[in-house]
Amino acid sequence: MQHAMTRTAEISIERKLPTRKDALVFRGKTALLQMRRTATDIFGGTLKRYERSSSLVDLPIISTSKTSLWTEAEPQERFLVAGKIQNLRQAARLLDGVEIPAGKTFSFWKHVGRTNRLKGFVAGRELREGCIIPSVGGGLCQLSNALYDAAIQADFEIVERHAHTQVIAGSLAEKGKDATVFWNYVDLRFRSDAAFRIEARLDGSDLTVRFRGTKKAAKKLHPIKRSLIHNDGPKSCATCEEAGCHRVVKSTSGTSFGRTAFLVDEFSPEFDSYISANATPNDQLMLPLDGRRFRKANYAWTTGGFGSIRQSFLTTAKRSYSSRKLAAQGATRQQNLLRMYEELAKSYARRLTFDALHVVVQQNLLPYLWRNGDLGGRTFDVLMTALPMSEIQTRLDRAAALHPESSTLGDFRADPRLVALEAEALRHADKIITPHTAIAELFPGQAELLEWNRSKSTSRERASNPKPCVVFPASTVGRKGCYELREALRGLDAKLILLGPVIEKPDFWDGFDFERGADNWIQTADIVVLPAFVEHRPGRLLAAAAAGVPVVASHACGVGEMAGIRHVHAGDVAGLRAAILAEVPLSLK
Repeated sequence: MQHAMTRTAEISIERKLPTRKDALVFRGKTALLQMRRTATDIFGGTLKRYERSSSLVDLPIISTSKTSLWTEAEPQERFLVAGKIQNLRQAARLLDGVEIPAGKTFSFWKHVGRTNRLKGFVAGRELREGCIIPSVGGGLCQLSNALYDAAIQADFEIVERHAHTQVIAGSLAEKGKDATVFWNYVDLRFRSDAAFRIEARLDGSDLTVRFRGTKKAAKKLHPIKRSLIHNDGPKSCATCEEAGCHRVVKSTSGTSFGRTAFLVDEFSPEFDSYISANATPNDQLMLPLDGRRFRKANYAWTTGGFGSIRQSFLTTAKRSYSSRKLAAQGATRQQNLLRMYEELAKSYARRLTFDALHVVVQQNLLPYLWRNGDLGGRTFDVLMTALPMSEIQTRLDRAAALHPESSTLGDFRADPRLVALEAEALRHADKIITPHTAIAELFPGQAELLEWNRSKSTSRERASNPKPCVVFPASTVGRKGCYELREALRGLDAKLILLGPVIEKPDFWDGFDFERGADNWIQTADIVVLPAFVEHRPGRLLAAAAAGVPVVASHACGVGEMAGIRHVHAGDVAGLRAAILAEVPLSLK
């Protein structure tokens, strides 16, 4: 097997300051070459842009190329490297999942297209004439290098490839595995006798390109000659001190370059306190509601770069939140909520600036941002108020096995692909930020546990009810432990107050003394009980405990070791009955 081996010829050229005249001449030459290549491709008629598909997703990986994103340590270079990563993020999104039929030629530019700001590309690092300059779309050579490296590993036929005229230390060019690209006449093209799939993804530190398919016999290729015009290290416009050069840019960012973007979907006093303590005026804050409504919700965020972004999402909020007028339970509601989250995630992603190097994102937006590559090249933390989807479904399956007659425990399961996306993204997160102890326990060493925002203690006299009053602070659905509570209270002389609708079936509580709702439930409660399999919002439990009302709750409620709260295991009827009787002596009917 022979690949396009590199022969190097060093041509030492004395550096001179580039002038505006040189730039105009370069622009004129490239325009002519671009027109010639355009005409050749049009009249040749053999190139095609292939679409994303999933028909080859189960084929084995036949090659992988992985390269580091943050290759420069100099602070002055960070804005150019961040621009490069943004360009890689945009281009990788266009290539990820593309499947090329057998015998057809892949063209880099046919799939990426011309780079401009309207498509989300920004100024990044471009190597030109021995210098690293800022250029819109700059840095895409890292992607073309990785594609070429993966292609030769997979024994593909290289139809067109151009080597760089200067080797940067640590790059694939040192190994002869580079492929420079420049719209549109300097292209990378290859093909295979078998169909193959391209997967291109960025995580927080690396660009990874994989091909899936079947290896065929390698093609014999002609060697490619590399002419090294400059054999010294390239100069960068960000650090160059040639004041007379028209390309020199003044980096005003320095060591302070970069900011955090907070992507928030709903109010939480715990996350309000966290963000207020960690945000700076330079950070981005994205909200689905206008600022006045959030201030009414007691948000502490006030100044800095937040105001314009907060107002810009008012239209998105009106469109997205109309879907919240749905039934309280069921597959239709859950599917609509997932569609709303996806819409909101896309809206936020369009407004993420390339200098947002760290993202703090609410959990329900996470799988969509991860799937679309919006978190690539960034570090991120996750604000979690719910268990991971995989864990929720495991617990619901367990509860459904205990109560197969339930109409709610099996009514919805998320798409397995979405569940897998969330799990993968959570593994890559720097931190899981949550006040929920059951969530934190799933991420040892990764979780940052916040304190619950407990209500202030309210003065309350011990209830004097004709018979003990048990408050169930939830809807009557299987995941909240209503079956366990019904069995635990069976035969006991108690009054039950329900703080939510009866959804399981209308006659679920027949034979029990119960009433729906009560504004003064804390004042009348002798005990509050929530033996849930899944519970993400234990606010009523916290309020009851703060008021001195005894609380019995499952560990799944996530309140941790807190005074006034007794814990039981979800599904344990005997343990639940014993815990209730230990707090409130109930007599038999």
